[in-house]
Amino acid sequence: MTRRSPLIETVVPSLALLATLLTAGCKKQQELAIKGPVRPSILLVTLDTTRADAIGPEARGLETPAFNALSRRGLRFRQAYTTVPQTLAAHGSMMTGLYPAGHGVHENGRYLSGNQPLLAEKLHGAGYRTAAFVSAFALARRFGLARGFELYDDNFGQARTERSAKETNDRVIPYLDHGNPQPLFLWVHYYDPHYPYTPPEPFRSRYPTQPYLGEVAAMDEQLGRLVQAFEQRIPGPKAVVIAGDHGEGLGEHGESQHGNLLYQATMHIPLLLIAPGVSAGISESSVSSRRIFDTILDLAGLQAANSLRKPQQEIVLGEAMKPFLDYGWQPQVMAVDGRLKAIMAGARTEIYDVIADPKELHDLAGRSALTRAARAALRDYPVPSPTAGRTPASLGDDERKKLASLGYVASEATPVVRRDAPRPVDMSALFETLDEAGSLFIHEKYAAAIPLLQKILARDPYNLDAALHLATAHSALGQDRAAEEAFRNAERAAPDSEDVRTYLALHYARGRQWERAVPLLERIVKEDPDRLPPLEALAVIRERQGRIDESIRLRQSIYSRRAPSPAELTRMGEMAMDLGQTAVATDSFERARKLQGPAFARDLDLGVLYLAAGRLEEAKESLDRVTPSSPGYPMALFKRAQVSVLLHEPDQAARIEAARAKADGTTRELIMRERLFQSLRNR
Repeated sequence: MTRRSPLIETVVPSLALLATLLTAGCKKQQELAIKGPVRPSILLVTLDTTRADAIGPEARGLETPAFNALSRRGLRFRQAYTTVPQTLAAHGSMMTGLYPAGHGVHENGRYLSGNQPLLAEKLHGAGYRTAAFVSAFALARRFGLARGFELYDDNFGQARTERSAKETNDRVIPYLDHGNPQPLFLWVHYYDPHYPYTPPEPFRSRYPTQPYLGEVAAMDEQLGRLVQAFEQRIPGPKAVVIAGDHGEGLGEHGESQHGNLLYQATMHIPLLLIAPGVSAGISESSVSSRRIFDTILDLAGLQAANSLRKPQQEIVLGEAMKPFLDYGWQPQVMAVDGRLKAIMAGARTEIYDVIADPKELHDLAGRSALTRAARAALRDYPVPSPTAGRTPASLGDDERKKLASLGYVASEATPVVRRDAPRPVDMSALFETLDEAGSLFIHEKYAAAIPLLQKILARDPYNLDAALHLATAHSALGQDRAAEEAFRNAERAAPDSEDVRTYLALHYARGRQWERAVPLLERIVKEDPDRLPPLEALAVIRERQGRIDESIRLRQSIYSRRAPSPAELTRMGEMAMDLGQTAVATDSFERARKLQGPAFARDLDLGVLYLAAGRLEEAKESLDRVTPSSPGYPMALFKRAQVSVLLHEPDQAARIEAARAKADGTTRELIMRERLFQSLRNR
């Protein structure tokens, strides 16, 4: 055998090691190629109700040091626009990349369809962790934006509908300490500048006559705190996008708040991008907030088209359809082409040079011509169907009240649409009255709402929503003659309206003439089985008629479309228990208890149901919650003694004695006849 030289003994292992290293290196390169470059974690901060001129280096009347410092590091878009001056719809555009005509949400209190893929879904599918912290009920998960988020924090506290930026930060910042190496997409929404303006100290004292600005300043402080925590606690490259969802009228063009008009006060927004490869500076290109969707996908390495990392001039569109969908007024569309902005409402188009005239005081229509592309964009923008204005079937009374407490009141009736309808700006004197009347009505303050509704109808007799609310307010107060007159006026304004028939049926259902409601409600439910108010009224009438089983089925259908209240669940549990429908009764009581917690008062019924089903441990726990002050306490002790015997508890004899000692006329006889207790005595 040939002896190997020491040199070969040395070289051969070295070559083998080299081959191993090369193979490992190739595998590593393949893994890197699959993973691609390190993707940044992305923070999206949306500033509710924040005007472009109320934050940043050019803000007037206040200081926003946090946003100013961030502006020096990023690309600021001086001509950025929201798609719609409504919180849910504007965020819908950021999360889908679509105008409201594309994603279908035109105002608050609606629901974003599950057919639209959302930004968080795409990022989560690409390996991002996803979390959202929103600060107002207008963006609660039930409206459809939570899809794709592993965490969607919309907990505003007991009986609250909003929280401050500080409160939101106090929940966000601890989350940042989780130490997960995956890139993170984090959306944080601040609501502070929204009416009513109640800034905390020291900002309340700094801006005593301009509380709106005080709210913005307080929010700016929290913005700085959030970004600092994000950049310090999240490893790897990072990107930050900051945008207003819409502005605030503050009295300009007759609008004190937002949602009704398309002027700069509510449509012009702050927008800032800080990201790897993005040079700091200012862009004068007109851009839409919907491109935030494309920009974040670009930052994540998923697509580059329409990204704001490479700003391109575009014709920016926007809409304000609330007055059309709620009152039947003219639909409004906006187009911004460079420095010219056009607002079309009905047959009239206003044109403004928003650079030279940011307050839009000088209408240039007839003196400045729009480009052909801008005219076509205005003309071709899709106007939604009037039925898009109907409150979604799944929105309950409690949720409408929550929205109303935030200043958002949506119509419940399909409007009367007519060619000679007024332009919203010409009706601006009614904006506050409409909002106040709607809020009073939703909160069932009918006597206070009536004079406001009459004022609205004196100016706008075709306002069907106001007409039906007036009729219903009179009906709720027992003023039948005034209610029927109001219904006749509503029918004259909208002779073919299904809404008039529905409200009239509800009027009959609530009064002494409830039997007159039956054929009307049956017809309405047959034609439109998803409309909740007639379903609810019919369920009550079926109970009055003794058709309990049908009433339960109707209630189950209703509660599959909207969240029931504890009282509604309790009543359904009682009816089901009376009919022996133990599964339905148990489920109803369980859901009510989950909602009410310690305030739940039907533990005896629930314990009896558990006992009947053989769920002894649950029966034990439920019966133990019945307090001595409860009228059903003697029965609870009797049932608890039964459970004790069946579970072979060591204190079963003592429980029987306790039941006997506290027995009433009903349970005394039951205890004497109970075989379980007799068998125990015979042992």
